[in-house]
Amino acid sequence: MLLACGVVVLFTILNRRYVKNSEAFLNPKTNCMEQEKIQWNAAEYEHKKHSTDWFWAVGIIALSLAVTAIIYKNILFAVFIVLSAFTLLLYSARKPQVLYFELNQKGVRIGDALYPYHTLKSFWLRENNNGVKLILESQKVLMPHMSIPLSPEVNVDAVRAFLLVHLPSEEQKESVSEALMDYLGF
Repeated sequence: MLLACGVVVLFTILNRRYVKNSEAFLNPKTNCMEQEKIQWNAAEYEHKKHSTDWFWAVGIIALSLAVTAIIYKNILFAVFIVLSAFTLLLYSARKPQVLYFELNQKGVRIGDALYPYHTLKSFWLRENNNGVKLILESQKVLMPHMSIPLSPEVNVDAVRAFLLVHLPSEEQKESVSEALMDYLGF
């Protein structure tokens, strides 16, 4: 079965124009075959409810750091800390948006934004206790990694087979900032 899937993927890469006209290769029930698109909706992140004590702790820590910055005559840093804490508190109180995700022949669509395959280097499907995440490595300097949550109804093997046609699979880890945000509950 695995060999047959490999042959089909290789055939698909070499003969794309014949595959698009063949309904056998577009059957969504076959996991390893090329599909026109895979789509799902998922929350942009897992929302964790924070207690009132958590908000008080963040406020007290931010206020202490701001006072320390003022003592050291660094007013700009104090303003930065206060604005950062305010933004953090607002962000933690908001509920995550449900986004539309799609893998198609042109690229990866997240909401209204399309990321063409030629701007992506590789992908990795990473399982953790929160579910499966699709991690895409981008060629962009300011956004080198994108982490996309897969909803439970999405077939992980179908996503892997679909992306292997367009991108290489390379093991990747979540960025430090994303791991920190998960740890803090964002």
